[in-house]
Amino acid sequence: ARAPVIAFFHGGLWDSSMPTQFVPHCLHFASRGALTLCVEYRVRSKHDASPVEAVEDASMLCLFLKKNAHLLGIDVGRIVFAGAGSGAHLALCCATLPEIGGEPGEYFRPRALFVFSPIVNTTRKGVGAKRFPTEKIAKSFSPSGFVRKGLPPLLVFHAQQDRVVPIDQVRRFTKRYARKRNQCELLDFASAGHTFFNYNSHQQNYEITLRSADHFLVELGILEPDPLAGEF
Repeated sequence: ARAPVIAFFHGGLWDSSMPTQFVPHCLHFASRGALTLCVEYRVRSKHDASPVEAVEDASMLCLFLKKNAHLLGIDVGRIVFAGAGSGAHLALCCATLPEIGGEPGEYFRPRALFVFSPIVNTTRKGVGAKRFPTEKIAKSFSPSGFVRKGLPPLLVFHAQQDRVVPIDQVRRFTKRYARKRNQCELLDFASAGHTFFNYNSHQQNYEITLRSADHFLVELGILEPDPLAGEF
């Protein structure tokens, strides 16, 4: 049988490269039968790149996986994108933008997404607009502007005390996502900050978010039920 794929995009505000952030998550989902990837994408500090190049890298990965599915032994119907902060923004761009680089958006759309502390709005009122070449370009890469029917199932983890991405922006985004009849759930965490879910940040939050993401993928039929799930 062909394997599902889960690609993880690290955070770092499109500036620093932290590809090892999701290694513990990758090890978990690899043990569950998925092909897992820690994605390194172009960032400002290393490649003098803007978020536009980062989105391009994420979309090209999706295209690469779909075109090489046969060689990789993967199921193109079970490609999952996950990410944190700016990495979550890349995943959401692939899911929501009507086109990327002049190509139809459905080329780059994953089957499902789960994201942590996501940047959902890159307009002037959101987060990170100044990191784009212009404000107009920032708006054209803002997932909040492209919520409509027919988008992939989405699970969002966010902290109530997040000082980088205010939770109100995320609440508005997830409500609209669900209102358009897309499957969407927001799990918010009280008295926690932006990095609340990391393996080395808070063991309990890490476990809760990991189990919830696993359950989400089982419900969608992307992963087989976990025989050990009852132990937690």
